Amino acid sequence: MSVLRNRRPSVAGAGSGPVDPPVQASYNIIPIQNVLMHGEHPSLRFPEVRAAVEALAHAADLPPPPFARAWESHRADLFDWLGATFGFQRHNVRNQREHLVLLLANAQLRAGGTLPTDHPADVLHYSVPRAIRKKLLKNYTSWCAYLGQRPHVYVPTAGRRTGAAASVGPDIRRDLMYAALYLLIWGEAANLRFMPECLCYIFHYMALDLSHVIDRSIDVETGRPAIPAVCGEEAFLNSVVTPIYNALKGEVEASRNGTKPHSAWRNYDDVNEYFWSRRVFKRLRWPLDPSRGFFVPPGKPGRVGKTGFVEQRSFWNVYRSFDRLWVMLILFFQAAMIVAWDGRSVPWDSLSYRDIQIRVLSVFITWGGLRFLQALLDAGTQYSLVSRETTFIAVRMVLKAIVAAGWTITFSVLYARMWDQRWRDRRWSFAANTRVLNYLEAAAVFVIPQVLALVLFIIPWIRNFLEKTNWRILYLLTWWFQTRTFVGRGLREGLIDNIKYSIFWICLLLAKFSFSYFLQIKPMVAPTKTIFSLHNISHNWFEFMPHTERLAVIILWIPVILIYLMDIQIWYAIFSSLTGALIGLFSHLGEIRSVEQLRLRFQFFASAMQFNLMPEEHLDKFRGGIRSRLYDAIHRLKLRYGFGRPYRKIEANEVEAKRFALIWNEIIQTFREEDIVSDKEVELLELPPVVWKIRVVRWPCLLLNNELLLALSQATELVADDKTHWNRICNIEYRRCAVIEAYDSIRQLLLEIIEERTVEHIIVNQLFLAFDNAMEYGKFAEEYRLTLLPQIHSSVITLVELLLKENKDQTKIVNTLQTLYVLVVHDFPKNKKDIEQLRLEGLAPSRPTESGLLFEDALKCPSENDVSFYKQVRRLHTILTSRDSMNNVPKNPEARRRITFFSNSLFMNMPRAPPVEKMVAFSVLTPYYNEDVLYSKDQLRRENEDGISILFYLQKIYEDDWANFLERMRREGMVNDDGIWAGKFQELRLWASYRGQTLARTVRGMMYYYSALKMLAFLDKASEIDITEGTKHLATFGSIRHENDVYPRNNGFQQRPQRRLNRGASTVSQLFKGEEDGAALMKYTYVVTCQIYGNQKMAKDQRAEDILTLMKKNVALRVAYVDEVRHEMGDMQYYSVLVKFDQDLQKEVEIYRIRLPGPLKLGEGKPENQNHAIIFTRGDAVQTIDMNQDNYFEEALKMRNLLEQYNYYHGSQKPTLLGVREHVFTGSVSSLAWFMSAQETSFVTLGQRVLANPLKVRMHYGHPDVFDRLWFLTRGGLSKASRVINISEDIFAGFNCTLRGGNVSHHEYIQVGKGRDVGLNQISMFEAKVSSGNGEQTLSRDIYRLGHRVDFFRMLSVFYTTIGFYFNTMLVVLTVYTFAWGRLYLALSGLEAGIQGSANVTNNKALGAVLNQQFVIQLGFFTALPMILENSLERGFLPAVWEFFTMQMNFSSVFYTFSMGTKSHYYGRTILHGGAKYRATGRGFVVQHKSFAENYRLYARSHFIKAIELGIILTVYAFHSVIARNTLVYIIMMLSSWILVVSWIMAPFAFNPSGFDWLKTVYDFDDFMNWIWYPGGIFSKAEHSWEVWWYEEQDHLRTTGLWGKILEILLDLRYFFFQYGVVYQLKIADGSRSIAVYLLSWICVAVIFGVFVLMSYARDKYSAKQHLHYRLVQCAVIILAALVLILFFEFTEFQIIDIFTGLLAFIPTGWGLISIAQVIRPFIESTVVWASVISVARLYEILLGVIVMAPVALLSWLPGFQEMQTRVLFNEGFSRGLQISRILAGKKTNAV
Repeated sequence: MSVLRNRRPSVAGAGSGPVDPPVQASYNIIPIQNVLMHGEHPSLRFPEVRAAVEALAHAADLPPPPFARAWESHRADLFDWLGATFGFQRHNVRNQREHLVLLLANAQLRAGGTLPTDHPADVLHYSVPRAIRKKLLKNYTSWCAYLGQRPHVYVPTAGRRTGAAASVGPDIRRDLMYAALYLLIWGEAANLRFMPECLCYIFHYMALDLSHVIDRSIDVETGRPAIPAVCGEEAFLNSVVTPIYNALKGEVEASRNGTKPHSAWRNYDDVNEYFWSRRVFKRLRWPLDPSRGFFVPPGKPGRVGKTGFVEQRSFWNVYRSFDRLWVMLILFFQAAMIVAWDGRSVPWDSLSYRDIQIRVLSVFITWGGLRFLQALLDAGTQYSLVSRETTFIAVRMVLKAIVAAGWTITFSVLYARMWDQRWRDRRWSFAANTRVLNYLEAAAVFVIPQVLALVLFIIPWIRNFLEKTNWRILYLLTWWFQTRTFVGRGLREGLIDNIKYSIFWICLLLAKFSFSYFLQIKPMVAPTKTIFSLHNISHNWFEFMPHTERLAVIILWIPVILIYLMDIQIWYAIFSSLTGALIGLFSHLGEIRSVEQLRLRFQFFASAMQFNLMPEEHLDKFRGGIRSRLYDAIHRLKLRYGFGRPYRKIEANEVEAKRFALIWNEIIQTFREEDIVSDKEVELLELPPVVWKIRVVRWPCLLLNNELLLALSQATELVADDKTHWNRICNIEYRRCAVIEAYDSIRQLLLEIIEERTVEHIIVNQLFLAFDNAMEYGKFAEEYRLTLLPQIHSSVITLVELLLKENKDQTKIVNTLQTLYVLVVHDFPKNKKDIEQLRLEGLAPSRPTESGLLFEDALKCPSENDVSFYKQVRRLHTILTSRDSMNNVPKNPEARRRITFFSNSLFMNMPRAPPVEKMVAFSVLTPYYNEDVLYSKDQLRRENEDGISILFYLQKIYEDDWANFLERMRREGMVNDDGIWAGKFQELRLWASYRGQTLARTVRGMMYYYSALKMLAFLDKASEIDITEGTKHLATFGSIRHENDVYPRNNGFQQRPQRRLNRGASTVSQLFKGEEDGAALMKYTYVVTCQIYGNQKMAKDQRAEDILTLMKKNVALRVAYVDEVRHEMGDMQYYSVLVKFDQDLQKEVEIYRIRLPGPLKLGEGKPENQNHAIIFTRGDAVQTIDMNQDNYFEEALKMRNLLEQYNYYHGSQKPTLLGVREHVFTGSVSSLAWFMSAQETSFVTLGQRVLANPLKVRMHYGHPDVFDRLWFLTRGGLSKASRVINISEDIFAGFNCTLRGGNVSHHEYIQVGKGRDVGLNQISMFEAKVSSGNGEQTLSRDIYRLGHRVDFFRMLSVFYTTIGFYFNTMLVVLTVYTFAWGRLYLALSGLEAGIQGSANVTNNKALGAVLNQQFVIQLGFFTALPMILENSLERGFLPAVWEFFTMQMNFSSVFYTFSMGTKSHYYGRTILHGGAKYRATGRGFVVQHKSFAENYRLYARSHFIKAIELGIILTVYAFHSVIARNTLVYIIMMLSSWILVVSWIMAPFAFNPSGFDWLKTVYDFDDFMNWIWYPGGIFSKAEHSWEVWWYEEQDHLRTTGLWGKILEILLDLRYFFFQYGVVYQLKIADGSRSIAVYLLSWICVAVIFGVFVLMSYARDKYSAKQHLHYRLVQCAVIILAALVLILFFEFTEFQIIDIFTGLLAFIPTGWGLISIAQVIRPFIESTVVWASVISVARLYEILLGVIVMAPVALLSWLPGFQEMQTRVLFNEGFSRGLQISRILAGKKTNAV
């Protein structure tokens, strides 16, 4: 190890970089740079670490690096040499050196059991670096094979061996160098890390240069030794990374922040896919040539355009990506219509007729047409991919269109010929059947590809082989079907998985198609035929075309078709719920649902903890094999059902019991630190160590409650012998333990308080010996009066209570002891003994005492400082006196939930835990920007308009926690509650922050991993002696609580000050030997990427100080940030920096500083933030954690079990992404948070369970999933970051994983906390972001490739669990609208009346059929089914039903209906126009009233306008419909629609604190009017001015394309229909059906608009200075209007009702004109018309505001609604006794 001793911090010439700040050189985890100074560092005690460092040290014989300054080869290692040779930055070299050392050391630690037994531990085995090199370069080798290139990786099987490695295998240096080179490239690649094949290209040439340099090749051009093409100071950054970065930056800048169409600029995927072509080697060359088209900026000739895929905004993407689904639906609908039209009762009767059979064959014509449509869509969307280099793409597009058209024509001709022959022969003759045969032959040829796909689906491994094989002949065969891509090959699952998800979908489709045929399609056929037969129906308006009965049929059928297309989503909800519940049942979820159930299984729980959390010696020998699985299965059965001696009970003398006690107590102590249990509950829950020679396990008092009293009752009432008594006691394990512990404790207590070597001490000893002898021989019941046991029990209780008093009365204690003595010695035995006999047996003093009283001179009460003694006495008192069931311990629902989930999880199937040294190392990465770290004093005390502060709110919501917190603070020295703002203010900030969604909460949770690993590392290494002695040592510290908090020793809290018993004084950490830190640091790293931390420090932001505070508290915490440094030349440079808090120096120190090529953010912010910090993570796995998440200590104990899943097959391969269950911890804040929590919980449990198994389509839906780190870092990272298209960045990691052949699993035996938005506005913004993200996903290449590359059934799973959910939600809303619009058309046109009069029965049937569709819409109830079933599974059926009922009473349906509107609006608008953006929701507590103006801004376009439109439709229909005259029919038909209207208008106010407060409503309206009339300007904001907001709401129309504008105008034309339909209903029309009526109505519109313009002109010109003129104009207008009305009354049929009816006609017309004007704004903005548009729009906004405000004002004015709304909104708080009404009233009683 001489090289190790001579290492120094850096080697001159080993790369270069900026000069470090004048801070002592620091290390991250392992002090590799200065081993001498840190030789005793815990990590360096591992020989594997030294072996890894030694293996990298051999660089002396390598060629000196070119351009290196003062190269010292004897001090350099391989990383120094690579850094100097290729020009890597020095800090990048340091960072990746530690990275690789840890990878090697951990790999060798894990491989310890598989290596040769004679292999020395301090020598790196050759298989370890080889395995790492292969994993790192697997994607590279696949890329080379795909492009037909030979990998530039040469590793000889034997060669030169260095040092001690010479005797253990091949030379490993090349393996190490290739792995190091890739890591150095990756570590400095910055934004290029999102482009894995770009990195492959770079590595390809740099590996070639490396081989030339190592082999000392001669450059053929210079004749000198070869040198790398990239070398010199910072050469890699300047010559490789920066040019590609600048090309990307140019594209992003040209995209106008992503608002330009995706087809106009290249994103990360486009640039990466440029490296999927063989042309790249000729085009880019090496070194990179900046003159190539790849680097040409946008807008200049010769630029390379989109690559691989073009994202186009269109709803056709839904069809194009999932064409197989739509083909299935369309073809079945056609076939079902043909069969149903025949009219027979069952379809198979119809299909027995040849005519029907032949008509069904017409589906092939439709199929051919759909293929032609697909070909046209491909050509129309992907035409920009065509260039001179990609002519084959154009050829294929044209050929596919021609072939599809040819098939369509062919089938059409053959079909016509069949029927022609049939009609000529008037039967199905031989000639006709021959033509049928010809048609079938053509169809057989047509379906050959589908047959082949079916065969390959049945044998998936063949298809995987063919797709992954890079044979050119296969390229030619598959060229016709799909574009060749590097990803999306070999995605077929194993046969078993295929069978499982195929059965799922076959059953679902059978149910769906049966339902559709019998309840949707067939009932509509007869009414349709009847309507077709109707003629000469009179119309209420001018009819533009004849045969409008056909239009009536279309109107009736459109809702049916829409529901037919979307109801698979409902069927999926039903089937997935049932499947998920079944899987959860077999996974043993919900077996322990309460603390009561845990009590019954606690002894088995102890064994389960030992089995799952403690490793065994045999683990390495046959882990993962059949024998291991059988072993685990047998023992799990024993655990679950109590079979076998080892799992019946754990006795006190077994070391396993002590291990269990240490872990369990640590969990309980953690609960106490989190203030979710009280001090008293700690003593009831913890397992005390054995210190009084007690012979049984000392179960928690919680389990022993009332058992002793029950045993006493049995003893006194039952007359039997000892055996019978004892057998009955032993039937209940806890009763047996309670009896023995009480007996042993009483004995020990008496011996402790009586002086040794006294007569009394001898008497007590002899007395218990007599009891022991009697019990041993089974004569206790014969010799003693068991009926006296209650009296003895009472006297013992008296004695114990006397001892627990602080001021002990010695006389009372002596008297009590004397009473006990008399009872036990004289009264208790059945055979009376005289004094001589008692003296003879040692039960009486040999001579009388002077006072005549025993114990008077022998009593010695231990001092108050004997913590252990009084803890045991208190426990004895609890056992003796407990009478209640203690079912409410712990009281806090969160503590109960965590205990039950943890205990239940240990009975679930999970891998056995390896020792900490052999576990998979992992990191946690948390992105942070500018959110709250810790709540400040101002934040905690600042009051809202209701007088409510965050602290007061938290005190009421978390009442138990607050009481426990105050109890803890008093124990730690706080004299009174007011002192909390002084001496305990930091603790208060932490307490509050740990209950919000703050960074502090997340950091505390993630650091539990570190604490858990340290404890587990100690338990792994600790011997039996260590644990036994350690438990005795811990026992001397007593409890974490004060000695007189519960028992009446001091009359309350007026006790004298006592020493603080803090965390470190009474937990396992006291037993650590110093090695645990090293093991934990090697296995766990936590990096928080605080992007702007540097700027926050410079600005002296409180957040920066708080982040530093967190680093001080957590030694394993690292903070990464982007530092911006302006140099002397004026240019800004950017660095990725990693810092930590040095505990020795007591200050923050910088570890690494790696320069970036430019600004960090080219794409979306969060993935870019993750990407810059991922280079500082370590280990083989990385868990991504958001800033609103939490973790729990007991769950952290299972992390090494979870990481073992990487060694197990899930399906046909091992997982690359481990899905983890979440618990939404914000559900108790309000009813809204409860609804959101319930919805989210059902998805992250039952939903994802089904996605992973059996559907095999689970993606990455956000954190806390665990990634195979090396797999993902070589394939693009943890997310995608392209601007806008990857706005939902997380799920693209799942798409990328699936497309690249990864495997995603889901595991529910471990959970992580997750916070969700708790206010309606927050929730809506979050759902807007997610819905917009799904809109962008619809356009993405990832969705398209998944839709085409996976098999048919998996494609269905992908669609209905991703974008299909949002698309079908939109279809549900669209169905309601089309139904309402259709009914309105029928009513206004007169068709409804004609149908009603001509065929009343038929119409009723049609109505019934339509009502069936309404009931299908209401089947949306079944979307709540997952929630009900999951709650039933985990909490019981009745609680689940009750919770569902309670949620309905709290208007959860209103919330979910409102949420449906949010999803449909933003999803549809994003696809049409774009506009997806990140919406910061904020993560605060919502107790503040939101103003009406704020709600209007947020919901006007997404909900209010649509609800008012639907309301007007329903109102007009009610007045003019014939059917609607029957009130019941109208209610049944339109109930769903009215529920939607009410929900969309009222939800923002029903779920708004003080939403129905009258004064607030008045103030809100004033504020709204001020906002409306506030003038817009350059510096105005949307929240201040309506005009600014109005312009911002049109942003999507400015960025949309031509087709988006055309479609928007077409949709706006619907508003004109009101005018056309209603004007003919006016009395003034006098029943005329002439077109002139409609044309005259437009004259009215023009007159109204002219009057408005005149008034506006007069106001602007005269109102300020010539007010009289303005009044004259107003008067003239009023007089003119009155004259017109008089003339109408006199000379026409005009009536007053026409005014109100006319409003319903003309108001929508005005809105339609405004909407169209917004679309064509670029053409009219510069004209005088635009000012009038703005003025009219403002009046409309006022009108809409009044319409929305009216019901709110009415409910606010009525009494009682405010109280009811408060109860609904905060129901969960009320149910826990919280006084939310006080909160809202501002009565802050009981506040600090």
